[in-house]
Amino acid sequence: MAQMLALVIVVAVLFIGDLVSVRTKAWIPSVFVCAVLFLLGYWTFFPSDIVATAGIPPAVASMMIYLLITNMGTLLSLQQLKEQWKTILISLAGILGIVVALFTIGALIFDFKTVLVAIPPLVGGIVSALIMSEGAADAGLATLSVFAIVIYAMQGFAGYPLTSIVLNKEGKRLLAKYRKGELAVENSSTLSDTEPKQELKLFRKLPEKYNTDYFKFFRLAIVGYLAYLTSTWLEPIVSISPYVLCLLFGIIGASVGFLERQVLQKANGFGIAILVLMLFVFDGLKVATPSMMMEILYPLIVCIALGVIGMYIFSFIIGKVLGVSKEMAFAVSLTALYGFPADYIITNEVINSLTEDEKEREALTSHMLPPMLVGGFISVTIVSVILAGFFVGFL
Repeated sequence: MAQMLALVIVVAVLFIGDLVSVRTKAWIPSVFVCAVLFLLGYWTFFPSDIVATAGIPPAVASMMIYLLITNMGTLLSLQQLKEQWKTILISLAGILGIVVALFTIGALIFDFKTVLVAIPPLVGGIVSALIMSEGAADAGLATLSVFAIVIYAMQGFAGYPLTSIVLNKEGKRLLAKYRKGELAVENSSTLSDTEPKQELKLFRKLPEKYNTDYFKFFRLAIVGYLAYLTSTWLEPIVSISPYVLCLLFGIIGASVGFLERQVLQKANGFGIAILVLMLFVFDGLKVATPSMMMEILYPLIVCIALGVIGMYIFSFIIGKVLGVSKEMAFAVSLTALYGFPADYIITNEVINSLTEDEKEREALTSHMLPPMLVGGFISVTIVSVILAGFFVGFL
């Protein structure tokens, strides 16, 4: 197959996934559509190396992972997260609920490695799924390598409708309070708010014209390389995934003013990096046979169900302690199943369906959107990568 034909085909699959997701308002996840199409392709006419033929060998994907995770670290603002401390505790409690449910009940039903592979993708997104998939593949666990990707692709089916239901109940409760004059509009900052004017403290004297895309990539690559070096230096003492250190070094790099926040987006590289990473994830499905998919189906359903139940119980308890409604606490926990931008889209759709009054929408948005965004950021961006980096060592 010609390289450009392979590229056209695989990118077309990603586009179809996006198209279906947009048309169904994210009720059918794009990753699910893409996973199904890739499976059908591999079972019919796709060559097994179609992703590599399209120009994305493992080395390129690995480079993008380093850049993307380091970029994730730059999103963290300690001041903004401090304002949402209750949300952080609820998000962590929900994750703990997943871990406890799967390591207790799940471990009685499935073997230890199945549970181990299931947790990080269930807690997070594409990066944690890829870490566990690669780790399982390296350990010779082909079925579990596919399982990590499939659970990532399917978990949204549980997360989207449940989130919509509980946010609808929460929105109605808050709306009733607002109409009685018992609810004020909050001016809480979120992760997407205006950034500090001076981000590059270490380069404050550098004229802006020299801060080119290449210079942004150069600094991002340096930070990623330092994370890799640190991982290799620590190897004789303790095994820490370089991906986890990329996240930490990204936070440090942005805090000291070496990196801008969202530096990959500002270097105009985020879109291509995500495209490469998504294609590499679906490349893992090339070893999946119909019989393997049937073998995965039962643990897939059970693991997602146990995870959701664990999230609900633990978020309910911590919500009671912190004085947060069970609906809002559960919604925050559920963001672990999809993250951004689905958390933003679902919250706004629920708010828009509840009222057409702009002031009422503003009041609901101020109370519901910041916790949802922060919850998704904590679980998907931070904790899932840390868990994956830790758990992959036990495969």
